[in-house]
Amino acid sequence: MGETKHIVIIVPPMTSILDIAGPLEVFTKTIEYIHDNVSASTQSYTTHVVSATTSTYVATTAGLPVVCEGNLSSIHYEIDTVILAGKGDLDPDDTELKPLVNWLTENAGHFRRICSICAGAYMLAEAGLLNGRRATTHWRNCDNMAKRYPAIIMEKDPIYIKDGNIYTSAGISTGMDLSLALVEEDFGRDIAVNVARILVLYLKRPGNQSQFSNILMYQKVDYEPIQHIQEWILEHLYEDLSVEMLAEKALMSPRNFARVFLRETGITPAKYIEKMRLETARRRLEETRLTIDEISSECGIGNADGLRRLFLRHMKTTPSDYRKSFSTALN
Repeated sequence: MGETKHIVIIVPPMTSILDIAGPLEVFTKTIEYIHDNVSASTQSYTTHVVSATTSTYVATTAGLPVVCEGNLSSIHYEIDTVILAGKGDLDPDDTELKPLVNWLTENAGHFRRICSICAGAYMLAEAGLLNGRRATTHWRNCDNMAKRYPAIIMEKDPIYIKDGNIYTSAGISTGMDLSLALVEEDFGRDIAVNVARILVLYLKRPGNQSQFSNILMYQKVDYEPIQHIQEWILEHLYEDLSVEMLAEKALMSPRNFARVFLRETGITPAKYIEKMRLETARRRLEETRLTIDEISSECGIGNADGLRRLFLRHMKTTPSDYRKSFSTALN
């Protein structure tokens, strides 16, 4: 077997067990696949699960404890990749985790990659490793992190982000998506796809896949006139939806309608319509065999060129490539 890459998963108290087990399974299945199917000279991984504190017995939020092989002081090998699991009730000022923050600050320059899962991003932030970088975490923590660490460019939508050699991921299951991306980076797409198949992960999601549905996000509205308009928009996306038309439906003046809509949803009518068209197009690409032109027309986007521009602007990918990654329609 070729040279090994040491992958270290660092476990704080009261983490989600999937933050540990998800990435660990991805790397373990990669080791097995390489051993069984690839040249003996190919590099592989050695995985380590290490406690963030002095105790190697770590409680998790699921109630199932984890016994780590050691702690930070027991590391005696050259680390390739560090992965920080999140902490369920994270307080970045927790003195118990100060040694981890100090260790990251002192040693970060020695690692090829540094990654976080969910709230593990807080530890990277405390160590100053995210300053001036794009980063993400679970969507519930993004606003808090943005306020606490204004030097970080927080992005709420992606499931994971790579900025230089720092990788941050959204929450829990996205640790597996990030780990598969690391496998692809190290060994190529074929091995990553085969590992995904072994794990029965049918869709290998790219990092720009959204954490949540735009439709659900913007429909937490109590004001009935706006609720009715939102429902009507979803049923008439194919139409030319002007503020004047929507205002007339809501029995308001255009100026008042735009003001009330923004107040209730936090977004302008034009941006809301664009997001609903994007969300609907995504679903049609995933679930139907309709052509891209047909989907564009059905969503009120015009044609394939318009849909392509919309996807590139918001998803950083094309409709065709998105469909290849996410299509669930029967062939």
